[in-house]
Amino acid sequence: MAATVSFSVPSSHGPRTVTVSYERTGAGEPLLLLHGIGHHRQAWDPVVDILATERDVIAVDLPGFGASPALPDGLPYDLSTVVPALGSLCEALEIDRPHVAGNSLGGLIALELGREKLVRSVTALSPAGFWTGAERRYAFAVLLAMRNTARRMPLPVVERMSRTAAGRTMLTSTIYAHPGRRSPEAVVAETVALARAAGFTETLRAGTTVRFTEDVPGLPVTVAWGTRDRILVRRQGVRAKQIIPRARLVRLPGCGHVPMNDDPALVARVILDGSR
Repeated sequence: MAATVSFSVPSSHGPRTVTVSYERTGAGEPLLLLHGIGHHRQAWDPVVDILATERDVIAVDLPGFGASPALPDGLPYDLSTVVPALGSLCEALEIDRPHVAGNSLGGLIALELGREKLVRSVTALSPAGFWTGAERRYAFAVLLAMRNTARRMPLPVVERMSRTAAGRTMLTSTIYAHPGRRSPEAVVAETVALARAAGFTETLRAGTTVRFTEDVPGLPVTVAWGTRDRILVRRQGVRAKQIIPRARLVRLPGCGHVPMNDDPALVARVILDGSR
């Protein structure tokens, strides 16, 4: 069952209240799951049940995405806001230094949580921030095109397209290597989530200056990249390994940018191995 939690975060205009939607299941050491830009916590559904056999899994809608409301006025959608906000979320949920796994934007945030020593291990799936300028501009152009398409499409059209494998391919082949495996209901929900994401524009704008250039010492780090990632190309994983030399770099054969749906068993194993 989905739940919400509210907590206070500082801002230049005084404390502001942030509300986050999440789902929690399983037992064991805590594991925080963070999705990518324009997505929602249901991106992790294909792997949650596997992870929950060994972990207390908390799948989060980042502020301004999914069912989480937009950030209050005075709080920018940047790492200096989101990282401490997630630290406050953990305090509110009485979670002491969870493991964290993130995809894309969520992978970048997971690595930043690791640098701040707010977590005990990091697994980053195709994390943002290891791009060249040209690669970032390409990725942002693709994301903007996806967002604009989702906003223009009437819901009945999305629902009709989602009923066939060909339609699901048209809607989601940019992020999945095997879009036909995604359920019609999931495709509709994530298309709507992308269209309605209140934090999308400001998050993308904040990302124009982001580069991950520092090591994450003192805790286990896994960086995994799909061989069929069409948004953040896989050579960025090699750069991540150069910047975080002790990281375990894992290849995800046949997986796209959001690999959880393409190979749930492999992705769950990578996350669990990285958190052991």
